[in-house]
Amino acid sequence: MLGRILPLLALLGLSLPAAALTIYKYTDANGVVTYTDQAVSGAQVFVFRDRMVERLDLSVKLETKKHAAGETLVLHNELFAPVEVELRVDQAENVSGAPDQPIRWVLAPRSSMRMATLAPADPNRPMSYKPKLRYAMGDPRLVPVVYRYPLPWQGGPFRLTQGANGRYSHFTPKGRYALDIAMPEGTPIVAARPGVVVKIENDQSGRGNNPSGNFVRILHDDGTMGVYLHLMRGSVQVREGQQVTIGERIARSGNTGNSTGPHLHFVIQRNLGLALESIPFDFAQPVDTLPNFAVGGE
Repeated sequence: MLGRILPLLALLGLSLPAAALTIYKYTDANGVVTYTDQAVSGAQVFVFRDRMVERLDLSVKLETKKHAAGETLVLHNELFAPVEVELRVDQAENVSGAPDQPIRWVLAPRSSMRMATLAPADPNRPMSYKPKLRYAMGDPRLVPVVYRYPLPWQGGPFRLTQGANGRYSHFTPKGRYALDIAMPEGTPIVAARPGVVVKIENDQSGRGNNPSGNFVRILHDDGTMGVYLHLMRGSVQVREGQQVTIGERIARSGNTGNSTGPHLHFVIQRNLGLALESIPFDFAQPVDTLPNFAVGGE
């Protein structure tokens, strides 16, 4: 049986682009499964991009309120997490009150803020401008504390299949220090640290339209966030805004998104200044050992 499946070792020597990697999987006439970076007719295609694709534009919104004196730009943050924002007013013509420099701010969870009030310099002429908004979830002013994470699952022991800086797919800023742990679909996933659930995805089946598949993002007290990816569809049992405790069941593992097999992709991230990036972390025990202290095993 081992001779019939060609492992992925050849991929480790690939020279990877900065943003994406395309892998082709095919089975030849002898039943040998091969993964390659060379296009093959009829092969299954896997495109590895940044694994954390979270749309925030529906939760972080800039509203323009028109009034007799001009226009007021109001920013709304509907997330259960702080958001760092930068607002620029470009190509301003006949505009009074436009900031000379970008406005940087950390907007509290579930809050709104007036960013600028603009008025026509000449009331007899219309004003025009282009607001440009950048943002990232999290407060970059917070300093992470040392924390050794219990294993975030029940059962096992399981095997680490890709570690930090893995050249197969852990090469983007958001996933550079992530860990992939192979486990059967349906394995209970638990919170490795207390916090508040700030983002979930629960409706994807198979590869879906999001590389991360179904996921849970939990914000910790020190501003770091634990993210659990590729979860089973419909298995997420926490809601956004919910406080969770260590060892609390949050979902079941799956094989959704850009996943070549059932596993949990676990990563710790923080906002480093308008950029959400992964940071190094340690588990409290080796991955392939028991018991799982997060759930009180002995």
